Amino acid sequence: MADRPDKLTVCDPAWQKAVAREAVIRPLISATRISRGDITSACRQLGLKRTRLYELVAKFRKRPVTSSLLDEMPGPEKGRRLLSADQEDVVRLAIEAVYCARERPTISAVHDHVLRACRQRDLHPPSWKAVKARVDQSDQRRLMKLREGAKAARQQFAAVVGEYSAQYALQVVQIDHTLVDLFIVDTVSRQPLQRPWLTLAIDVASRMVAGFYLSLENPSSTSVALAVQHVVLPKESWLASRGIEAEWPVFGLPDVIHLDNGREFHGKALVRGAAEHGVELQYRPVARPHFGGIERLIGTMMGAVHLLPGSTSSDIGSRGDYDPQRHAIMTLDELEQWLALQIVGRYHANIHRALRLPPNTAWQDAVAARPLPRRLPYDEHRFLLDFLPFEERNVRRDGVHLFGLKYWDDVLSPLAGGPCKMRVRYDPRDLSTVYGEAPDGSTWPIRFANLGWPRITLGEHRQALALLRQRGVRSVDADLIFKTIDGQRRIVEMSGQQTRSVRRNAEKRSWALAWEGHSSVPARDSGDDQHFVELPPLSVDEWS
Repeated sequence: MADRPDKLTVCDPAWQKAVAREAVIRPLISATRISRGDITSACRQLGLKRTRLYELVAKFRKRPVTSSLLDEMPGPEKGRRLLSADQEDVVRLAIEAVYCARERPTISAVHDHVLRACRQRDLHPPSWKAVKARVDQSDQRRLMKLREGAKAARQQFAAVVGEYSAQYALQVVQIDHTLVDLFIVDTVSRQPLQRPWLTLAIDVASRMVAGFYLSLENPSSTSVALAVQHVVLPKESWLASRGIEAEWPVFGLPDVIHLDNGREFHGKALVRGAAEHGVELQYRPVARPHFGGIERLIGTMMGAVHLLPGSTSSDIGSRGDYDPQRHAIMTLDELEQWLALQIVGRYHANIHRALRLPPNTAWQDAVAARPLPRRLPYDEHRFLLDFLPFEERNVRRDGVHLFGLKYWDDVLSPLAGGPCKMRVRYDPRDLSTVYGEAPDGSTWPIRFANLGWPRITLGEHRQALALLRQRGVRSVDADLIFKTIDGQRRIVEMSGQQTRSVRRNAEKRSWALAWEGHSSVPARDSGDDQHFVELPPLSVDEWS
């Protein structure tokens, strides 16, 4: 039996073929009745014979994710000869010198140039097809810009600018970040810390808030992953854990997620993770104006925040002598609860100016308009892992090494000392457990090799290393790192009047390590320590 292809290592053409198959096959199997004409049309669209289409449909029914539609054992065709580094260099230079000219030369002209250059270097010349394949693999937008101008490239490749619209629920979800116009305080001394970051998502069709994530850290791939998770999964348990008695009916995998061009939105884990679950990513044009629901939603949320003590306001000149830090009173937990209540109790219930009806009502209409039922992830426990950052590591005889820390589990024994690398996914909020990924996609939680080590964040780890380097410690072992982190924590605990940077780091650690009770990532044991601040139950009526 052939090995299951790896979605993160297959070449882009093979992956795009699987994405195209998913777009045709998923609606096909969702239909209550499949006619002979539907099968014929699908075969024609995908260029497949009936037997091959039936094989793919069976595989997709068994495991309804895009990677199941990859061809077995991807790679070069049998007998294909790869070009040498010198041949590749000749072709690359020929594309730059000839094909990128404004006269728009043909592939044959590029091939003629390659033939002459290879003759001069005494190299075996590549075929016309090999040259064309490398032109096709080049950045097409850049090639068009050089051959036909920036305007032509923009018209061909740029996303549509203007008002985004959608006809049904979860057809398009927009996600963006903003720095909250409010200073928060730490949970111990209630002294001002910083302004947190908010990642917001909106369902374009209904203007419902699809989900959000609040963090003390700058926007990253992790905050994007957690915002996407909040969008997709049902929110009953999330609301209950925060003592909020209200309905938030938005859940399900969106068809399209619309994003800006921040670096955190272009990571391979996010791009392939979205495609794995049948979600298309669309990016707004770089440095071009955009008008959409997410900007208005951010403005609406920040307008409400401006009424809270500690608000910075959006206009510095309008503050006068008001000091937002001196008036700050809310912790991060309290701000998160307040935002959730603002969303479910007011924003969703008030009439939206553009829709002329409340988003709650628009959501019901938008769900009824969906051509297919809402989808949940094939495996909820696996879903977040597909979006987390990862590293490739060899399994050594003493375990897996990541960030200078050792991890071990008995499941690694058969792999120890082997030549193959294993993909290791990690959550920067808690380095005590990483997740090893097998070639078939299965994962295992792997703990610290030393079970006595406490849970730490990636930020704490980096701070400890920086402190040790400042002290001139050249050879750093893991035990020394944890001793340093423990000492830093005790300093914070012994004094409630530390500098703001020390209190900020303590609050980041407390918030980050509180993720365990709210994440769907599987863990070996749940544990009893809960780090969430207990808040009294609040109903929408009581709050408003």
